[in-house]
Amino acid sequence: MRTLEELKGIGKARLETMRAAGIRTLADLLLTLPVRYQDTSTVTPLSQAAPGMEICVSGYPKAAPRLSRFHGLTSVTLRLCDETGSLPIVWFNQPWLQTQIGPETALTLYGRVDRDKQGRVRMVSPQIVKERGILPVYRALSGIPPKTMREMMRQALTQLEDCCPETLPDILRVKYRLCERNFALRQAHFPETKDNLAIALRRVSFEGMLLYQAAAAALRGERAKGIVIGVPEKAVDAYWSSLPFPPTGAQKRVLSEIAADLAAPSAMGRMIQGDVGCGKTALAFGAMALTAQAGYQCALMAPTEILARQHLESAKKILEPLGVSCGLLLGGMKAKERREALESIASGQWQAVIGTHALISEGVEYKNLGLVVTDEQHRFGVRQRRLLSKKAAESEAAPNELVMSATPIPRTLALVLYGDLDLSVVDELPPGRTPVKTRLVPEEKRDGLYDFIRREAAQGRQTYIVCPLVEESEQIDARSAQETYAELCTGPLSDLRLGLTFGEQDAAEKDETIRRFAQGELDVLVSTTVIEVGVNVPNATVMVIENADRFGLSQLHQLRGRVGRGAKESWCFLMAAPNERLKTLCETGDGFRIAQKDLELRGPGDFLGTRQHGDTLIPGMALGADVQMLEETSNCLKWLRSPGYEEEWGQVKQSAQAAFSRVMDEIAMN
Repeated sequence: MRTLEELKGIGKARLETMRAAGIRTLADLLLTLPVRYQDTSTVTPLSQAAPGMEICVSGYPKAAPRLSRFHGLTSVTLRLCDETGSLPIVWFNQPWLQTQIGPETALTLYGRVDRDKQGRVRMVSPQIVKERGILPVYRALSGIPPKTMREMMRQALTQLEDCCPETLPDILRVKYRLCERNFALRQAHFPETKDNLAIALRRVSFEGMLLYQAAAAALRGERAKGIVIGVPEKAVDAYWSSLPFPPTGAQKRVLSEIAADLAAPSAMGRMIQGDVGCGKTALAFGAMALTAQAGYQCALMAPTEILARQHLESAKKILEPLGVSCGLLLGGMKAKERREALESIASGQWQAVIGTHALISEGVEYKNLGLVVTDEQHRFGVRQRRLLSKKAAESEAAPNELVMSATPIPRTLALVLYGDLDLSVVDELPPGRTPVKTRLVPEEKRDGLYDFIRREAAQGRQTYIVCPLVEESEQIDARSAQETYAELCTGPLSDLRLGLTFGEQDAAEKDETIRRFAQGELDVLVSTTVIEVGVNVPNATVMVIENADRFGLSQLHQLRGRVGRGAKESWCFLMAAPNERLKTLCETGDGFRIAQKDLELRGPGDFLGTRQHGDTLIPGMALGADVQMLEETSNCLKWLRSPGYEEEWGQVKQSAQAAFSRVMDEIAMN
């Protein structure tokens, strides 16, 4: 067997599905690791089942299953019993189970234990276990059942030695206590024991993170010749003097670093990272002013139209008095408006062009693009950043690149993720920013919270209410934005002006709702996390986050940053039971400290959202990486690049090129 086509059970449709998912060879398949595991090797007594546990249980139904229907949903319920006790079980939208399970049927189930809306413990939609052991669970691929995926993986493993040769030097494996690659891949797919799985995941995660850093270092080392932008000696001070506020020490330091990069022969590749409100936008405009004054164009790409418009307003106040002409390019522009914008960009009439993804769309041509700025780096990939850079007129020199992120990331992790960029951390907040008071609010105090919101509205202040879901779900016990909005409109806040927005909403409707809130035409905005980025409403003083325990700390901190943007006292209320994570948020407003705690508690995979998406750029990272491994792989890279290890470094570089060749080739081609 040499190709995917030779696998049993893989027809034309499944082959296309796998190719669409990036699985084109047997090696690709073998490197598609499980996103998690089901441990059905041991059974937990029913009396020990507690909310939050994902476990295997076994027993007999106390009575025949009962089928219920509610608003188009079905549920099959039964009570499972063993010698220690019993546990309610519910399956949603699987009505056929009622006839498949008899009152005397021995059942072994695997699933998650939670509480229903009345606080009762239950297991929700468990799987009926037919295979015991530590079973791999792969990301879902349309038309390929989990059992089929496991069978294909078993077939592919027979070709492991030919497909997946060793990638790391022996001396490195010994130094860092790493097993051989083939052993790791076999045990990562079908672990024989929990110990073997831990050994395998350490090897796979270490390799993935090390090779990713090596690939990023290679990209950084190959940084192109850049457009040299001469910065006069007093230009940086003159920029700061033009602003209505004095810069912080951190801002002065970072803009000086940017000025030195602009004047260097190689293209700038710098990331500015800082907490909400640290003044990153002023730094971006400073870089744009220096570039425009040297006769070059700048482009600033924002993730949303709302944020792009806000940047344009700020740019007109800060850049136009310095003689820098500004313009806006958005995807939703009318034909005439877009044509005029394209002409202004191509002619060089606009020196600072601000927009969304439209900046990299077909037909956009710049006269002499010297600086590319991308805001909210985590919303754009490397490829999108490079596409904007490629919009520069054909020449040997590449435009300078500046990226900004308001998502605090611990320095070690930032260096791993953005290894192709130099890193500047703005670790100082301007004076006068009002700290946001954060409190945990139990459900029994909800009425008091609504009274507080009404009092704030009476004083002309506004409130965000953020929910984890868009629609109500019987399977997930959490408040939805639509349910909350409907409830508040007819109940506790019916006397206020309410709006609703969420990610899947029609774009024009979403923009209009957010605009009305920003203009003070709404008292309360009920939303999902769509407002996490790109809404600046200084008059908003209250942030309510429903089911706060469902969010990561860093995301909660981002949401909290939507309030406290003016001089008025501001509050963030977390609707959840107290726990260690949420108490951290109440104790500090330092985004980097919060991010470090989040990383320690959840690990890099969850921290970056890879568990939720079921995929990650770094193989195995979501499963086996921890904070200590971040440090280890970073130190390993330094060791490899020290004198005396040229041969080993060469092998690792070659492995990194092979592992990330598609990503790097795509970047190079675009």
